[in-house]
Order: sequence, then structure tokens, then C-alpha cells
Amino acid sequence: MNLLDLESELKKLPTLPPWGRKQSDDWDKDSNFVYQLPTYEALQMRLKQLQKGVAFENYVLNRWYNTLSARGVEHIFSQIEGVRINPNRYDKKVDFFIHNLPFDHKTTIFPKNYTPKIEEAQKNPAHLAQWLYQNQSQQGRFHLANRLFVVLYQKDGAHWQLRRELSYLKPHIETYIQNFHPQKLIRLPLADKIEPTLCDLIFVIK
Repeated sequence: MNLLDLESELKKLPTLPPWGRKQSDDWDKDSNFVYQLPTYEALQMRLKQLQKGVAFENYVLNRWYNTLSARGVEHIFSQIEGVRINPNRYDKKVDFFIHNLPFDHKTTIFPKNYTPKIEEAQKNPAHLAQWLYQNQSQQGRFHLANRLFVVLYQKDGAHWQLRRELSYLKPHIETYIQNFHPQKLIRLPLADKIEPTLCDLIFVIK
């Protein structure tokens, strides 16, 4: 994977429209073709062929953008010593292992509905981690397994733009892995789980 080429494709999207509705299993199924469209031009062509309305198009644009960005971020992780990609690409709970500990990866913008400010979140990441687990999708993507959050915050408020700045995200992720230690992880007692969930947050601010 060429990160610069992927970054270039993501930057062809002039703006990211609102989702328009909560992410759902049914519309996810109808838009799974985004996994086979590596270029913005191919995406535009498919949407033109479908002609399913603005609401669905906005949903697809968000899924395509987030999917390609996530692929780029996971590729960054995969190139770092100590990280091993899960060979089972259909596993919804494990994207990779860091020193043999399993993690799902989630890149997310700093949530607008989260009351504390970014400075407070950096001082108390466990509180934000708990909030992110509690406010995740309740459908097919829901789980309480170990997760590593890459939290994006842009000072002008356009947090979504950081998803495509893969070359900017890369050194932040590399530095985190270089300083990784299991004892530094956040341990959350979630739901009825016997063992606490292991998680952590990588803040990327621009």
C-alpha cells in the first residue's frame, strides 16, 4: 500500500457531508461495495449508476472515506515492529496484536457530544474511553473487546480532515507503539465482563 497515493485519493473528496442517519446494518449491507472502490472516481461512477438519492449518497461517501482512512491507519500499524496484523480479516474484534495483546482499531474524531474539552480528555483519557464504548453503535459493529482509539482533533473544528492526513498520523502512531507497555493501558470494567477491557487513546491534534 502506498500511503501517499491513498492520502491523495482521500483528499479528492472536497467536503464530507453529514451521515444523514445513524450507521445501520441494512444500509451498511447496501453500501459494502465501498470496499472494492479504491479511487474517488470509481466511487463517483458507482453513485451515478445507482441514483439512490442524496441521503444514501452521503452515507456512502462517509463509509468510503472512513474505510479507506482506516485501511491506511492499519497499514501504518502493520509496518511497526511489535505489531502483528490479524490474518483473519473478517474478525470484527481484532485488527492486530501489539506484543501479542489483541486490539480492535478505531479512528474517531473528537466527539461533539462529549462535554469535557480536549485538554480535559487528555488529562483523563479513561473517562473519554468509557464514553466511547458506551456511545458506540449498538448494531453489528458493537463490542466490548480491547480497542485502541486514534482520536482526531483539529483546532479549526474540521476534525474529519485529519482522517486523510495519513503522513501526519504516522509519526504519532509510531511514537505510541515505541513507548507501548501493557501496564500503561486503561482497564475498564464494562458490562458483565469478568476481566476488564484493555484500551488506550492516541490523541492526534493539529
